[in-house]
Amino acid sequence: MLLYHGSKEIITKPKYNHGNAHNDYGKGFYCTEHIELAREWACQEPRDGFVNQYELATEDLRILRLTQPDYHILNWLAILLENRTFELKGRIAVSAKEYVLREFLPEYRSYDVIIGYRADDSYFSFARDFINNAISLQQLGKAMYLGSLGEQVVPISRKAFSALRYLGHEYVDGAAWYPKYTARDTAARNAYAEESAKEIGLEELTVLDIMRRRMKNEDIFTVLQQSLSE
Repeated sequence: MLLYHGSKEIITKPKYNHGNAHNDYGKGFYCTEHIELAREWACQEPRDGFVNQYELATEDLRILRLTQPDYHILNWLAILLENRTFELKGRIAVSAKEYVLREFLPEYRSYDVIIGYRADDSYFSFARDFINNAISLQQLGKAMYLGSLGEQVVPISRKAFSALRYLGHEYVDGAAWYPKYTARDTAARNAYAEESAKEIGLEELTVLDIMRRRMKNEDIFTVLQQSLSE
């Protein structure tokens, strides 16, 4: 697998168990398979950066693909809730976090690599609104596809870090790529604002509905499949 990591630095040897423990999937090396996204991520501030390129030998690695049909949006959200921190507004949000973690958290720490949505500030605002009972499950599902913010590939185990081989880097001009990053982020926020402004439909489920009905993992699959078929 060919991976790219956007950064303000050149990183020839990524360090295992290094970095922010409150990133989406905990400590790991956050990459993408798309060089254009890496160029944008290298310039999330108005400055120049670098795209570092790696080869990941995947033959002996356990890879968790959260974007595949075996998983749904609340599995992804549960992992975020275990790792990221944010304000919980009231008792519903506190109970919702506990419920999502208990019912929908997949076993993910034994994997070597996680592939899933990238929860930058735009995406995480969608997740936060759902937990605070402001949007429905169906609106959350739609929001994840807005703005094309992309997937990330995250080596998390010592074995995965050993399977990374540095190939080189390229300089990224912030004057060219920072506006592209902000444009993609703005598109996601605007599309989400339009979606979240809609009234929650009678057939849609809020997190409070999910808790009251004591819904399980298989129930969420059924609801989302019905939503996609409509």
